[in-house]
Amino acid sequence: MTEQPTSPSPDLAFALALADLADSIALPRFRAADLRVDTKPDRTFVTDADKAVEDALRARIEAERPDDGFFGEESGREDKGARRWILDPIDGTSNFLRGVPNWATLIALEVDGVQTVGVVSAPGFGMRWWAETGGGAWGQEVGKEPRRLRVSGVSDLEHASLSFQSIEQWRLAGYLDSLLALEQATWRDRAYGDMWSYMLLAEGLVDIVAEFDVKAYDLAALVPIVTEAGGRFTDIEGNETAWNGSSLATNGPLHDAVIATVAAAKN
Repeated sequence: MTEQPTSPSPDLAFALALADLADSIALPRFRAADLRVDTKPDRTFVTDADKAVEDALRARIEAERPDDGFFGEESGREDKGARRWILDPIDGTSNFLRGVPNWATLIALEVDGVQTVGVVSAPGFGMRWWAETGGGAWGQEVGKEPRRLRVSGVSDLEHASLSFQSIEQWRLAGYLDSLLALEQATWRDRAYGDMWSYMLLAEGLVDIVAEFDVKAYDLAALVPIVTEAGGRFTDIEGNETAWNGSSLATNGPLHDAVIATVAAAKN
């Protein structure tokens, strides 16, 4: 018998409802001929869909969780206490505006600094992934039953598959030599990009994901999914945080070896 998720907690159920709302707004704008695209002060792109999704989700959170804090990519950070919702309305905006289906809405709940709920909804792929602390990690394709996610059992770097996001990220961060060292130490390297790399990791299809120049809204929803699938999630130095501007996610057994390889090449 196929393993099935238990009934979601009220917080996870709310996050999944937020994802439904996000999909209903973003998907009709995907590949729309009249999509509006602007450039933000940091020279990254934002579309009318990014803004519409975040506005709608923030309004729902403020209406139904008025005591919770909020941090969204487009509207910034607002702290109200121990609980905070962290959103990336469209992770992979550059993909979205080019018509590439590798994009998703990321929804996380952080309680006392710990990401306890994560939902990644990728309607362009027809996929959704989610997790909450103690409830396992799950993925579901449209029209199919949910399936439990588990990371791989690869234990040697020479047999590992690495997703590194982009060469430019590593070069600008001063870690290009570390990336080359990892590439030489591992079996295979690809740049699947954005949230998808982490979801492939949670599904056991990739073994290492690392990147730089990332914000908490890029990572918070990914943390519970990776860890509930049995993996580890830290920054590039091994600190367990989504707030330090870098990320390293692995299946667990490879984590320390990756940190050592990165550090040795950096020095």
